[in-house]
Amino acid sequence: MKGWKRRLYEGYVSSGQAGNPGGTKGLGGPYLDKLIKGHLSPSRDITILDLACGQGALIDALKRHGYRHISGVDLSPEQVAAAHARGIAEVECQDLNVFLRDSAAGAYDVVFLMDILEHLDKQEVFDVLDGVHAALADNGVAIMHVPNAAGVFGMRARYGDFTHEVAFTPRSMRQILHACAFDRVVCYEHKPTIHGLRSLVRCALWEVLTAPFRLLLIAETGTTRHILSQNMLVVARKRASHTSGRASR
Repeated sequence: MKGWKRRLYEGYVSSGQAGNPGGTKGLGGPYLDKLIKGHLSPSRDITILDLACGQGALIDALKRHGYRHISGVDLSPEQVAAAHARGIAEVECQDLNVFLRDSAAGAYDVVFLMDILEHLDKQEVFDVLDGVHAALADNGVAIMHVPNAAGVFGMRARYGDFTHEVAFTPRSMRQILHACAFDRVVCYEHKPTIHGLRSLVRCALWEVLTAPFRLLLIAETGTTRHILSQNMLVVARKRASHTSGRASR
């Protein structure tokens, strides 16, 4: 890892880049609850890995929902220390590729990559996704949260962190994931999650104020489904019978 990037990660909490004390970086409790309920198996016995887990906000939410077999890994010592201080002992400080390399094949049913792929260069994205593919059980699920370059304010997310290397679009995510032997790729807009009056108003404003952009894109492209949020959620499944085609390391 380049020296400047390591310096930034070492001070990720003290610099304020990690977000609020829970380290959710905008992925608050209501969003995480919706994510868990909408995309995870109801079986509490599935094995879950949270890569670049930060201060463990997602792990904490998973534990609240009753999931028992959870692991987390993050490169930032400050983030890991903050997680441990919050009583989230499942978090380990280690390089993601090293952790994936040492993981047993097919060890996990679900792997989360929330706000991590954008920190990697293009080869590193392939290396990590290949490692995730190997670590997932057949038909296992990879759940990713990434900056959306096609969003109205997508560049705000792309350049909001000096360690970011790239942003994505739904089309490019499908391209990458297909090359890494994933299929059933679905991209979701990250719009306000309704959990009270204020969020209800925000959601209504989002729907109304993005309508002109959607109409303009429909006029240009002839297609109706466009993701306009700064970030997007991407869910993909491991292709069970993959035998070739991975990017070389």
